[in-house]
Amino acid sequence: MGTGNESTAWERLLIPDSAEAEVIEMSETGEHRCTLRRLALLRDRMLSEYSAELRPGRAIGIFADNGIAWIAAFAAVVHAGAVPVPISVKLPRPGVEFIVADADLHTVLADRPRIASLSEWGVSALPLLEPGDAEERGSGGAGGEAVRRPDDELGLILYTSGSTGQPKGVELGNRTLRWIVETVAPAVARPETRMLVAAPLNHIAALMFALSCVSQRGTLVVMPRFESRAFLGAVERHRVTDLTGVPPMFAMLGREHDLLGELDLSSVARVTMGSAPSSHEMLAEIESWFPGASVTTSYGTTESGPGVFGPHPDGLPTPLGSVGAARRVPRIRLVDSDGEPTSGRGVLEVRSPSMMMRYRNRPDLVPPVTSDGFHHTGDLFEVDDQGFFWFAGREDDVFKCGGETVYPQAVEEALEAHPAVLSAVVLPVPDALKGRKPVAFVLVSPGFEFDERALQQHVLGRLEPFAHPRRIWPLDAFPLAAANKVDRKRLAEAALLACAEERPGPPAATRRSGRAD
Repeated sequence: MGTGNESTAWERLLIPDSAEAEVIEMSETGEHRCTLRRLALLRDRMLSEYSAELRPGRAIGIFADNGIAWIAAFAAVVHAGAVPVPISVKLPRPGVEFIVADADLHTVLADRPRIASLSEWGVSALPLLEPGDAEERGSGGAGGEAVRRPDDELGLILYTSGSTGQPKGVELGNRTLRWIVETVAPAVARPETRMLVAAPLNHIAALMFALSCVSQRGTLVVMPRFESRAFLGAVERHRVTDLTGVPPMFAMLGREHDLLGELDLSSVARVTMGSAPSSHEMLAEIESWFPGASVTTSYGTTESGPGVFGPHPDGLPTPLGSVGAARRVPRIRLVDSDGEPTSGRGVLEVRSPSMMMRYRNRPDLVPPVTSDGFHHTGDLFEVDDQGFFWFAGREDDVFKCGGETVYPQAVEEALEAHPAVLSAVVLPVPDALKGRKPVAFVLVSPGFEFDERALQQHVLGRLEPFAHPRRIWPLDAFPLAAANKVDRKRLAEAALLACAEERPGPPAATRRSGRAD
């Protein structure tokens, strides 16, 4: 990073000056465009308007849909030296109230549709300013020098989804934002990048991609929520070059057979899949939808940050489905069930410049960090002879069936190898004889009929008998939780109910459209 007058503090790189690069917001009220130059004016207007609230070290909530105002507000909070606390708009009232109290939020910056609700809940809230507000009221003057706080001071709080209890606030230092903007961003985006982000910006991956694109003077297209047909339409309309997302999102795209055949999607040069494993078959399908695009798999966690893996040091091409090779920084290692270093296969541990500090107000929770400073991710990986790493599942997803170890990802991959299966989710249910047994949910590929017995026989031909799913149910779409990941808790509840009632399918409540609500 340069140290000249063009950037007196790293925080200004969140929104560099550009009259060409834009943020394009695809909202329910229409399409809104804002150059980065106007975005910086909006940030400065917020700094001026809310100077009494945006104080160094003070926690400030952001509760709004993805959009221009969200990004300007985040940049304003960081510029002022305050601590941004993004809040998921999917959370019900108790979840929002918990975060407000847990993070000790002085105030919440919210979009206008949510201001009234926050006021009713007794939460101090201020409206996010829109680009027109800055123009009507004047820029309010420059935002002044960005407050530069030490790297080891609190700089960001990201809350987990809370799908298995109260949300947990992951405290991250200022060095995390520096790591993203100064180190990760140049590898992710460039001025000619036109990136589409539809995952919620309160999640580390979506936030990283958005900040990377803007800070590198690329054009960012954001959607308030994922909807498969609108997503594909945005790719063609805005000549998007870079797509990011998680497997359930792309599985839903695969259901839009008509659009995939009609739209001009040739602008896409890179597709980055993250947050969950993908089968080789799905990745190959994605390559067929976007001819000429490279399809890569990324990896990162909230606790230890992005940018863990990268290109092979010897220039070897990354195989489809691999997350890449280990970088020099962060440092990584694989450990066995006893926490001892191992090779070939083990749980990934990471020591990164963007390591978490602690869990917010949770002295009862020991951060998953070893005594020598490595984050124990709980993610199983395999490494091949060339040094490429492959995601092999979650440590806590693995279960025993009649004393045999079942790896759900392996069963999912076996199902997805069948042409009738677009995507699969495998999980355990209780069994009187085996203790637990695998069951599955699948999205059926367009043009195919669902045949449970045929799919079971397909898996039996590829894996040990104990691993095959005893029941398989088709869904129109997977229910999605935070960051558009599959809501496994909801599917597990549906599977338990279906098994208890001995019904041929799960409750209708699990059936969803191709939209992440």
